Amino acid sequence: MKQSKRDFLKKLGAMSAGTGLFSFSPLLASELSNEQKSNKAKTNFKVTIFQTTDVHCQIHEHDELFWENGQTVFRKTGGYDNLDAFIKKQRAKCEHSFLVDTGDMFQGSMLSIKTSGQAMVPLLNELEYDLYLPGNWEVIYGKAQMQNLLGSLYAPKVCANMYHDLGDGKKGELIFPPYYVWNIDGVKIGFLGYNDPMIPMRQSPNYSKGIYFSKPEDNLKHYVDVLKNQEKCAFVIILSHIGLSQEIHLANLPECEGVDYILGADTHERVRVPIQGKYAKVVEPGAFGSFVGKLELTIENGKVVADDYELLEVDPQKIKSPSKMEKLVSEVEAPYKAEIEKIVGYSTIPLYRYFVIENPIDKIVLDALDYQLPDIDIKLSNGFRFCPPRTTRDHTGNIPITRGFISDMLPVDSRVRTGEVTGQQLYTWMERELNNVFAEDASKRFGGWVTKFKGMELTFNAFGEEGKRIQSFTVKGQPLDLAKIYTISACERDGDPSDMVCRIKNVKNTVDLDITLHQVMINYLEDNSPVTPTPVGAAKALDAPATLLTQVHGVDYEFR
Repeated sequence: MKQSKRDFLKKLGAMSAGTGLFSFSPLLASELSNEQKSNKAKTNFKVTIFQTTDVHCQIHEHDELFWENGQTVFRKTGGYDNLDAFIKKQRAKCEHSFLVDTGDMFQGSMLSIKTSGQAMVPLLNELEYDLYLPGNWEVIYGKAQMQNLLGSLYAPKVCANMYHDLGDGKKGELIFPPYYVWNIDGVKIGFLGYNDPMIPMRQSPNYSKGIYFSKPEDNLKHYVDVLKNQEKCAFVIILSHIGLSQEIHLANLPECEGVDYILGADTHERVRVPIQGKYAKVVEPGAFGSFVGKLELTIENGKVVADDYELLEVDPQKIKSPSKMEKLVSEVEAPYKAEIEKIVGYSTIPLYRYFVIENPIDKIVLDALDYQLPDIDIKLSNGFRFCPPRTTRDHTGNIPITRGFISDMLPVDSRVRTGEVTGQQLYTWMERELNNVFAEDASKRFGGWVTKFKGMELTFNAFGEEGKRIQSFTVKGQPLDLAKIYTISACERDGDPSDMVCRIKNVKNTVDLDITLHQVMINYLEDNSPVTPTPVGAAKALDAPATLLTQVHGVDYEFR
């Protein structure tokens, strides 16, 4: 009973310093004092902080891509049962440990879509997280469901830049507490959370309706001051879901002075050696449950005197341990399992989406649009690093594409929209899209990779001057005519104006077709399987390899 009482008091004392909701009664204060008197706080010890992020509801062991010795290598990683066993084994070795997830936990699979994220709740609770940060995709089911899902999780949440939107550009109260303080033997570690302020622009605007986002630097200095000088934290960590380029930029801003680490997320980067900014170190631990970030702090006489970081791979071959999680996964998936696993086609080559410029998965999407809409000049598809690879062959000798995998590739099933644009619109838009990916100023880069297309061909200097990157531009083999009208197609985004296609404004004669992208994919695979979606070099960087794996540059970092 004495041990459990101490655990209870420790947990109660650490609750959400940003809210001011809890205070100790005289009796509790007395009991805590007696506990402290009989157990003198240790002055030298270690604490370990584990981080997962961007798991995107990938609940099963899956193929993963690695870049080793200049080539792609695939091996199995992840799975919630493996992740659960791995984390619990790691935590059992630690003197003090703390587990955080930094977002995108409710979206990214057919199971999550079918249940509006609800199937993930018992799985996340079983993992026994200590703290959460909402990610950019937490808004996909709307504000109310986001609050419901996050509120159903046992652990606290933090985010210092998501407010209730009062309309007319006015913000109300914060939706979540801005920070959290973890007290270990009298040593405090402060966690401050930030989500991506560009969510309404990067995603369908209606998803985040009712939420006002501010930039981290708007209040960062204030909360760092609170954590350092009011809460007396020995170490301050930002939990961030703004992408590695933006996190590096943040680590170099004066507002970040006093921050020790940024535990980042969003761009699925794999930082194995912390990137040292002017004021803070920055890391990101990959995606899909394939990795766990581990930050170990050495504390002496109440001060953090050393930090050690490593990226741990969740290797199923080294885990094999039955757990309650395995049963939970089976239970939540059972009603949808047959539909998720239904095979709708085959590929003759590995399917992945990790390179910045072109990938086999994007090629399938574009080929499907081209098959469905042969008379449209140009087909467009958003560029993003989404869904784990698929490389395992079945009895046919080919790689099965299931209904569930289509949802992994395309987590939002939008209707196809067509329209007309001038060559000048295409040119201006493409220069802007390239700058979003490769801008020299890290603050101007945001999540996503080069937009994918079929029907046009492009050569460009990725690291060239803004507005002057494009070196050649053709449509179906002919030089782009700035005055000519071209037809285009892409997915409509919920909440966009009717005259916008793939972020191109003022598109003429737009039409939302009575077919979604998922059905386009199914139709194409039904008639053409097996497919061989080999990238053809429609987009070619003259100053970077086709195998470019990250938009981050100017720092010592390599994706592998």
